[in-house]
Amino acid sequence: MSDNRKYYYLKLKENYFDEDAIVLLESMQDGILYSNILLKLYLKSLKNGGKLQLDENIPYTAQMIATITRQQVGTVERALQIFLKLGLVEPLQNGALYMSNIELLIGQSSTEGERKRRARLELQKALPKHGVDKCPPYQADICPPEIEKEIDIELEKEREGDTGHPAPAAYGRYSNVFLSDTELSELQEELPGKWEFYIDRLSGYIASTGKKYRNHAATIRRWAADDTAKAAPKQGIPDYTYKEGQSL
Repeated sequence: MSDNRKYYYLKLKENYFDEDAIVLLESMQDGILYSNILLKLYLKSLKNGGKLQLDENIPYTAQMIATITRQQVGTVERALQIFLKLGLVEPLQNGALYMSNIELLIGQSSTEGERKRRARLELQKALPKHGVDKCPPYQADICPPEIEKEIDIELEKEREGDTGHPAPAAYGRYSNVFLSDTELSELQEELPGKWEFYIDRLSGYIASTGKKYRNHAATIRRWAADDTAKAAPKQGIPDYTYKEGQSL
């Protein structure tokens, strides 16, 4: 019996630990502990689209984060203050914290999907490379996008087979924003009168820059939250300090 459960994972680039924020973080006293906490928080937030919360109504507190990361509460509180200052996390209106740039780090697969992917790669290795002749040097700038499109289509078909649900449909001016029926319905409810604007905005941005996002619905929500935050009055950084004997 195939296992169609979804598994989420981090996709870290090889220069992740060379990024300025991470270098600054690890250079601090207890910086290695903070870096470890940050990675654990990324992992804990994956299934919630980057939000640090136990469920839809209960955001993680510093005490809860200390428990799940197996660190001291004081260490977690200092880490959260530093993460906020470095822009690694952002406070949301419901009191939860949002892991910045999470959409660039989220991967999603299933055991059955991984099995099919490995089988396809093995088959590609065994087949003769007759496709190379179809892409002469003077057309090298044309062929790669076509090949890439075929791979994307294959992955979408595979995803449909894994979950038993239809693959996401293409939206936007350039038909490059992929949303499931559920995601589209949720965006229409969350962003009345604005969801089409954000879809077209993302579509144009992807078409002009070539940038890719793992989850287009999460990206739209992030952009909408950023716009809302910019329009709202500036608020200070939450105070996570505490006195001895107090709990958060």
